[in-house]
Amino acid sequence: MIAACWLCASTALGQDSRSMRDSLAHASRLLETYPDSIDLRLKKAAWNVELEQWEYALDEYSRVLSRQPDNLAALFFRAFVNGQMNRLGFARQDYEHLLALVPAHFEARLGLALVNQKDKRYGEASDQINRLIEQHPDSAVAWAVRAGMEAERGLAELAVFDYGEALKRDKDNVDYIILRAEQLIALNRRQEAYSELDRAVRLGVPKSELKDYYK
Repeated sequence: MIAACWLCASTALGQDSRSMRDSLAHASRLLETYPDSIDLRLKKAAWNVELEQWEYALDEYSRVLSRQPDNLAALFFRAFVNGQMNRLGFARQDYEHLLALVPAHFEARLGLALVNQKDKRYGEASDQINRLIEQHPDSAVAWAVRAGMEAERGLAELAVFDYGEALKRDKDNVDYIILRAEQLIALNRRQEAYSELDRAVRLGVPKSELKDYYK
């Protein structure tokens, strides 16, 4: 979910692979003529990200940052790319740099929390996601991400509560409903889990897709 949100910032979203590769080739040719163009380098890097060419994207964002160390787009997407490459320390540095420039940057705070979670730095991950919720209390995504982090750590009671808070803000989100049901099942709260699963079915999820949960 979070990766999809991040990639919405790319100009390449929604195109097929051949079209993206053609656009990448065009951007590369233009860079041969205008090698100092920051905008072109960012566009080329966006195509690299869409095509999951992480090394090439990393190189382009690093070139931009060598000339403009505080370029927000390059910092954010280099952090994302570093995370994809499991270079978690480098990702953390870029997110922290970005947040020093823009403390209320939602996606950067979210990215830093997830990087810390992935790196098993659970205390720091909790601090970041809690701060995000303090800054954006009406964000269903923030509550749902904290719930997912809690679920990953086996904190089912907390996850149930936070998925509930996410659903107060996005009541028909079937993903949140199913994930909450999953945590209720883990707690053996079966009737509540049935209610959530039935709610997902009423919202259009085929019951056959949920048969394992119902069992």
